[in-house]
Amino acid sequence: MLLGKETATELIMIALLCKGHVLLEDVPGTGKTLLAKSIAKSIDGAFRRIQFTPDVLPGDVTGIEFFNPKEQTFELRPGPLLTNVLLADEINRATPKTQSSLLEAMEEGQVTIEGKTMQIQSPFMVIATQNPIESHGTFPLPEAQLDRFLLQLRTGYPSREEEKQLLARYRKAEPFETLTPVLSLDDITEMQHEVREVTIAEEIKDYMLDIVQATRASEMISVGVSPRGTLALMRCVQAKAWTQGRGYAIPEDVKSLAPHVLTHRIVLSLEGEMRKSKHELFQELLEGIEVPVEAGAEQ
Repeated sequence: MLLGKETATELIMIALLCKGHVLLEDVPGTGKTLLAKSIAKSIDGAFRRIQFTPDVLPGDVTGIEFFNPKEQTFELRPGPLLTNVLLADEINRATPKTQSSLLEAMEEGQVTIEGKTMQIQSPFMVIATQNPIESHGTFPLPEAQLDRFLLQLRTGYPSREEEKQLLARYRKAEPFETLTPVLSLDDITEMQHEVREVTIAEEIKDYMLDIVQATRASEMISVGVSPRGTLALMRCVQAKAWTQGRGYAIPEDVKSLAPHVLTHRIVLSLEGEMRKSKHELFQELLEGIEVPVEAGAEQ
């Protein structure tokens, strides 16, 4: 159903296996929301959606404690955050205060309402979307919050042939309505445990560290990748290897995932912003790092 979105679908599944969150960024109409909803519908768990606008308040996200006049007591009304998959649609339309209401849940898997902390059932995943071309009424995510997303993806336009298939497929029906769950919550939990068993050879670890260190040493970058980013790359590499049926990582796992895991975690210097985009600069940096000879299943 999701023509031309095979790579994005695979990356979102990798994020799910790593207990991470995903930010989808692209122009309107390229299927960001449909992709997120389709992934959620494929999982036999709870799904909630928040359509962000400037008037959405933090309590609308986390929940509130309200006074019940009939019972003369305060009652807790949980918000949509207490779910398995949360679609945060157009997250950059929310105010910074509302955006920050997601941080505790994304980082610690819990939500605090009026001083009361509630654990969110695992697995928990936030899939957020944003349109990069709009500026009126939007609030760009700060770097500290971008760092909470395991992956940032751009879905892109379909090819001509894919778009032609799209016309044929949607002419009489809505394929999304026929989707059914293919994974249970227990399945996902078991897979998440198996992913952690994937081994990473010393050469692969050194390759990942070479990339991270290069972002910190570049004059074009004022803030390089944090240790959180290094760990995120390692987890994604393990998940990528597992989805390919391997019990060990290879250099190609690192090279293919690094742009999606690390680019949004860097901050360009003034000189860097004048010369290139984040994606162009990171790709140039990545191509300049020697790729190790393919390693095996060493620890």
